[in-house]
Parts: sequence; C-alpha cells; structure tokens
Amino acid sequence: MKAAIECAAAAARVGMDKEAIRSAVASLLARPADYAGDRIFGPLAEAVAAAGQARSQYQPREQPAPWRQWGEGFEETAVQQMRNACSLPVAVAGALMPDAHQGYGLPIGGVLAVDNAVIPYAVGVDIACRMKLTVLDLPVSALAGQRDRLAKAIERETFFGVGSENRGKRQHAVMDEDWSVTPATAGLKDKAAAQLGTSGSGNHFVEFGTLTLDHDDLGLKAGVYLALLSHSGSRGTGAGVADHYSRLAMNRHPELPRELGHLAWLGLDSAEGQEYWSAMQLMGRYAAANHELIHRGIAKNLGAAVLLDIENHHNFAWRETHAGREVIVHRKGATPAGTGAIGIIPGSMGTPGYVIRGRGKAESLNSASHGAGRKMSRKAAKERFAWSDARKFLAEHNVELLSAGLDEVPMAYKDIETVMAAQADLVETIARFDPRLVKMAPGGERAED
Repeated sequence: MKAAIECAAAAARVGMDKEAIRSAVASLLARPADYAGDRIFGPLAEAVAAAGQARSQYQPREQPAPWRQWGEGFEETAVQQMRNACSLPVAVAGALMPDAHQGYGLPIGGVLAVDNAVIPYAVGVDIACRMKLTVLDLPVSALAGQRDRLAKAIERETFFGVGSENRGKRQHAVMDEDWSVTPATAGLKDKAAAQLGTSGSGNHFVEFGTLTLDHDDLGLKAGVYLALLSHSGSRGTGAGVADHYSRLAMNRHPELPRELGHLAWLGLDSAEGQEYWSAMQLMGRYAAANHELIHRGIAKNLGAAVLLDIENHHNFAWRETHAGREVIVHRKGATPAGTGAIGIIPGSMGTPGYVIRGRGKAESLNSASHGAGRKMSRKAAKERFAWSDARKFLAEHNVELLSAGLDEVPMAYKDIETVMAAQADLVETIARFDPRLVKMAPGGERAED
C-alpha cells in the first residue's frame, strides 16, 4: 500500500490523471513483470511481485486446530473467520461463543489459543475493553425518586463521544507508570491522560439499574440492590497501540493470504512481540483505571458507599495452560470463565445482563460470551429502526435513555436469554442486572469499539 501511494503521487507529478493512473495500476497488478525497471511504476511492481512470491510460499497446516461453537444461527462470515483463525500455523485450539458476529480477523466472540505468539487483531482494537459493576448502599427507590441526581452524577463523572476528554485533569497511579515501555505507548501518554476516566462511543455505556440476587452470594444477602454498570476500554490510546502493532505484524507476515492478513502474529520470542505484550498489559491497567475513576467519582458524588465491586475484561490475551500445554489465549469479545471466576455479561440498553460464575469448561478454553452480541450491523440498524421503535421498547422495559445512537437500540442485538441458555454449561448465573437509567454516546458518533 505504501508503494502504491508513493507510485500514484509520482505519476501525478508527471501529469498523469486519475483514470490513467488507475488503468496503469490495474495492468501492473495483472502483469507486474511488464513494469519492472519503470521509473514511475517499477517500485510498485517490485513490491507486488515480492508479495506474490511470499504468498506462494505460504504452507497451510494439513488439519485445522480443533474448535467448537456454542449457539447457532451465526453469520457464515463469522464462522469462516473462526475457521481461518484455526488454520494458522500457530493455532492450537479455538472456540466460538453464542454472541459471535463478524469482526476483523477473529470474529467478535472468538477465542483462540496459539503457541508462543500474540495476534494484535485477535485481541481487538479496543484493548482490554471491560465491564465493571458496583452495588451502592442507596435505596432502589432512588432510581425513581432521585432520577435527576443520578443522571447528573453520570454526566459529571464521565464523558462520551469520539475523542472525548475529561474537563479537568484527573489523577491515577497508572499515569505514573513507565509509559516509555514501548515506542507506541510513549507517544500516546498525553492522549491517555486527557481521556482518563472517559467512556468513548460505540457500544460503551454507564448505567444505573437493579441487581437481583435470588440467594445469598458475593458477600450480599438475597434481595434487590441499586447498582452501577459500565462498559468501555482503553479509548484512543488502546486503538493507537492496536493500529501500530497490527500493521507491524502484517508487515512481518507478507506470506499470509488475503483472508488471513488480519490474523498476522508477533512471536513472543521477538522484540516486537514483547513490546506488544507489555503495551497490552499497560492498556489493561489503563482501562481498569478508567472504570475505577468513573465508579469512584459517581459514588463520591452521590455520597454512597460501595457494597460490592466486581469487574472483568475481554479483548485481551492471557498466558494459560490448557491440556497440559502453555498457550496464549485470545478472547476477542469473550469473558474469562475459569472455574469460580466471576464475570459480567450484559444484554443491551433495554435488556438484562447477568453476573456469572465460570464453570471452567475445557472445550471453551474457559470462556463465555461478553454480551448478547449484535444480530445486525450498525448501518442495518439505522436503516431498519426509528427512534419511535426504540422509545416504545424502552418504555415497555422501564428504561430511561439519557443519550445513545440509533445503531445501539436493543432490537439490533441478539436475545440475551437465548445466548445465556446456549452457554449454560459454561457459566452459572448468580444475579440479574436490569438497566433503568442509561447513558451512551449521542447519535451521529462514529463507533470506537
């Protein structure tokens, strides 16, 4: 691509118009040898020939790594992405969660274990995107009686939208860490500081609701509690890290066929692999700091004490042992669900989510879904639904929406109850969260997730 851009610029400088450039490039792609040594097109012909030669040397594995899916009715593109991932030479095993849908490289809801390597796109663009839930010692009646106070607390303590920044400088120990651990993180520290404690856009949210426990658990008595739930990640900083190392990985593996390009990996024995691993860990701590500041700020704003605090992240890679073998497990939009692990699986802005305890299912690589999962694209949702449809749905479910985009309406998501039923062997349901007061990025925002 770089060679193509430079070639087009050089051709334009000698007077070629766009159509002539397009025609020449099309001809070059068909027969690059014809342009070898050409003053303008020679470098591009050389790059194309080199890429073709590299791809001709790619040796696919004889048998794909084993994988299994939970649920049914997936997009064929998502299933094919899972097959592609399990065809990688470094792949060891995979699993597809019931909320799965198409992503880049690995599908959202895809889990992939590999040997001594990390795949930036299998971690995801929003590195360490996570869930956090706190139960506050406020009465459930505050959801109705103190609605304005709760809404103002959210709006004061976090900000939504692409590129959103906090209005006053916030402090957290994560910013005192060594951000020069990699070149990418060193250049992004100022952005990270500016966006600390913010929520971004896409499917990220902060919401109040009720948490219902049918039995004593998690240190709480059975009952209904007022709870705060948030979903967001490492913001523009994580996206910058993902972009840098994804490009680096793809440049390191020109032999991969087009359909596997976004699954390029960095060996953990390499300097680049170690850099990405360090950057990913830092993004995990940074994402956790964002949630900590939001929840701490809202609780302080309301003068409330925290009775329960739980969290987990997805879009990450973990060093784990499975079947007696150490592997790197990527969970892109999937929740860790090892034996006894506590996690949060949300539905949508208008449907319930669940606090779960993992059952440690080996075939799923100790994983579960990270939500309900989209059943249609953002574009399709905006074309199919109107706000009148959303308002009716939300009213029926007793949800007040402070702001959001039409592409996030509940009808664009899979049925959370079906998703949970499909993974009953992966997780045990502990408690149910029902959203009541929801804030997301306003309509018209580009998705960051």
